[in-house]
Amino acid sequence: MAKIVIVGAGIGGIPMALEMKENARKEDEVVVIADTPTFHFVPSNPWVAVNWRKPEDIKVELAPMFKKKKIGFIQQKVTRFHPENNQVELADGSQVDYDFLVIATGPKLAFDEVPGLGPNGHTQSVCHVDHAGESGEFWDKFVEDPGPIIVGAAQGASCFGPAYEYMFIAETDLRQRKIRDKVKMTYVTSEPYIGHLGLGGVGDTKGMLEAEMRNKHINWICNAKIDKIEAGMMYVTEVDENGQEKKKHELPFKHSMILPAFKGVDALTGIDKLVNPRGFVIVDENQRNPTYKNVYSIGVCIAIPPLEQTPVPTGTPKTGYMIESMVTATAHNIRAELDGKQPKEKGTWNALCLADFGDSGVAFLAMPQIPPRNVQWASSGKWVHLAKIGYEKYFMRKVRKGISEPYYEKLTLKMFGIMRLKG
Repeated sequence: MAKIVIVGAGIGGIPMALEMKENARKEDEVVVIADTPTFHFVPSNPWVAVNWRKPEDIKVELAPMFKKKKIGFIQQKVTRFHPENNQVELADGSQVDYDFLVIATGPKLAFDEVPGLGPNGHTQSVCHVDHAGESGEFWDKFVEDPGPIIVGAAQGASCFGPAYEYMFIAETDLRQRKIRDKVKMTYVTSEPYIGHLGLGGVGDTKGMLEAEMRNKHINWICNAKIDKIEAGMMYVTEVDENGQEKKKHELPFKHSMILPAFKGVDALTGIDKLVNPRGFVIVDENQRNPTYKNVYSIGVCIAIPPLEQTPVPTGTPKTGYMIESMVTATAHNIRAELDGKQPKEKGTWNALCLADFGDSGVAFLAMPQIPPRNVQWASSGKWVHLAKIGYEKYFMRKVRKGISEPYYEKLTLKMFGIMRLKG
């Protein structure tokens, strides 16, 4: 009998627990540790932030689902990982032993790296459902007395999609309220160009997003480093392609949502040979840590080098289907180890993304997500908005039912050559 512990219950942790239970032997124990009683569907946070959804609309209670699937659940915060002892330490001081560990914690939001950034500063956030709920409360007051909006991503950010989504969703909401003419909108980003996304673009995302922003009268500043944020004022340094100062901007605002850079969670910080200097978990091509070989990691918390050096630092995003491919590879590799074999499965790290713009959107497929690619494709239209709504309902249903990848989903994606495992 082996005890397999999964830390985290988000977009990666939930599928990981379900697939691991399916792949484990009958006598093995699968346990999830998370500091929240609910799963929340992160891609819907931009809707919550303009009150198109309420926080409870995108939450699922975990305990009943885990009980039905015979998966153990400990609702506690992990305060420290002890890979040398095969243990994790919990907030109440207790220790949980494991034979295999899967780290799926997600990131720590590094608001502190920019003075004045974040919910405790002067900007809103859509990174967590609680932040998005607070943003929704702010939005109610903002639309009564609107003013300039700044949306974007700070230096070091690796997740750009939600910034574009929130900007266009907010713009759509303002138009529907007939107050768009009262709001100047500016997009401020560390990306070297619009549509870079930390990926060097996918297909013609540059052209499509620039055209969409021009059409909707949204200004932008790329290669932007946010120096500090004060109440109602953002100070930004724009640099040239060599990283040299090009222009200083003082941007007044009445509302701002800026995505921060990410770091590893505190429980991982400084653990030699497990994490890199930013606290992200080091993994090999099989999702396994090279030093602590019974430790695997998936999702936003793993270390992936930036795609390229950019004038202002940007990171590489970890998107939904990419994470699901990590999940499947990890589940198969742990099962191989349980059977006395060496892990060999590798996730494809393909990306299939739907970015909602409120009444339209952009979809893109990158195989693999990190170039060079075998396939890259991007398209836009009203159908993307409808598809995103459908995907939200579909994924939430999978979580409620305790299903990771139904056979019909697998077959449908396979018809388009989209698979989770290489080979």
